[in-house]
Amino acid sequence: MPKMKTHKGTKKRVKITAKGKFVVKHSGTSHILTKKKRNKKNKLKKDFVAGEGSARKLRVLLPTGEGR
Repeated sequence: MPKMKTHKGTKKRVKITAKGKFVVKHSGTSHILTKKKRNKKNKLKKDFVAGEGSARKLRVLLPTGEGR
């Protein structure tokens, strides 16, 4: 059986915590920022822990746990 390959794009965008949770950045921070409130933009700056549904997909893309 062939080796499991790590998805390199995901590896660059996702960090894995010590407990195995995935930390990712919010979307919607690159352009069309004039119509967004300051409060919303400040909240989007912070990273967040991906939900369980997304975490299942990320585990498939990062089988070896790279990104720690």
